[in-house]
Amino acid sequence: MSTSHNITLLGTGLIGMFYTQTLHGERRKDRVHTVYSRTKEHARDFAGEHGIPRWTTNMQEAIGDPETDVVVVGLPNHLHEQAVTLAVKANKAILCTKPLARNAKEAAAILQAVEKAGVFQGYLEDLVYTPKTLKSLHSVGTGALGQVMWVRSRETHGGPHSDWFWDVEKAGGGAIVDMGCHCIEIARNFIGKDIRPVEAMCWADTLVHPIDAEDHGIGMVRYENGAIGQFEVSWGFRGGMDLRDEVSGTEGTIWLNHFLRTGYEMFTSGEGGSYVAEKAESESGWLFPVGDEAAALGYKDMFTDMFEAMDTGREPRETLYDGYVVNAIMDACYRSVESKQWEPIEITDWRGKDRVEKISAGRGEYQGKVLVKRERMPDGKVKLILKDPETGEVSQEISEG
Repeated sequence: MSTSHNITLLGTGLIGMFYTQTLHGERRKDRVHTVYSRTKEHARDFAGEHGIPRWTTNMQEAIGDPETDVVVVGLPNHLHEQAVTLAVKANKAILCTKPLARNAKEAAAILQAVEKAGVFQGYLEDLVYTPKTLKSLHSVGTGALGQVMWVRSRETHGGPHSDWFWDVEKAGGGAIVDMGCHCIEIARNFIGKDIRPVEAMCWADTLVHPIDAEDHGIGMVRYENGAIGQFEVSWGFRGGMDLRDEVSGTEGTIWLNHFLRTGYEMFTSGEGGSYVAEKAESESGWLFPVGDEAAALGYKDMFTDMFEAMDTGREPRETLYDGYVVNAIMDACYRSVESKQWEPIEITDWRGKDRVEKISAGRGEYQGKVLVKRERMPDGKVKLILKDPETGEVSQEISEG
């Protein structure tokens, strides 16, 4: 039986809005009871808009509210460690937004504090909870794609909505730490979170905006079994927010488009202009609204998983340990940007498999030779590409099929 929870929400920005709309929607029993913001006006107005009983500009007071049992951290990255430390002292369950921290050192400190206290904890990585992703992960789990070899994840838009994202000291980086964390964790889910990421190669640059952090980044993460996770992130993409994933396996492929092209297109002159979708740049012309943003972005399934895990005593799909691993991978990516070479991923507390075999999908054999490929040709005949296991010679044979 589900239990109702009273929540302290830290942060009243866009993510806090999505969290609250999700938590208060679908006739859920869980409610935001206390909200904290660094600005009095934001806290007061947010509480009034969402029917939240209490608001404050004192973080410790918000976390210590005796009527709440869960703390949801939706603050700028540089405040995560402070917020989690206070929540641990208050013995509250902790749900923290992505990224867990600005770097792996901070993330490790957060993880250690939470696990030492023994409180429930979850990592709010919404994009691994989108309906399409969950369905795709189920397909991968049943073997529909065979062994996953390559995952490409892309998130691009015109830039974040709040000032602190653009401050490299507060955020810990730019587009990579903001959006690369999504892409990296998406790839981990498809490749296998128990498969160790071993090294990273990354390019990043500041091409558009007058900031110190990077506004573009492309990276590759190599896993112990040979699989590659690739991410593409940009704060300079025009036309809205583009969220896409591609998963390539030895037996199949999945293409996912989560946001920019969802089957809902509308043309308008701009008359009666209103909100279209997150990061939409225009209110006229051909627009691409999203029917249910909270569901499309994974918030609904994410919070369902978190609170069901809390009530049943199991771990959620995403834990703060996952957030730590993502931070460790991003640290290697940033080192690679500077060194311009592959950099090792330093995970001091690896909890996955110790050794894994390299991906290998044999296609069988034909007349004592290894079958490399079988293909039906335009004339209806079948071509076989074969390899001699002793000499290594590659040859081909054509049959009537």
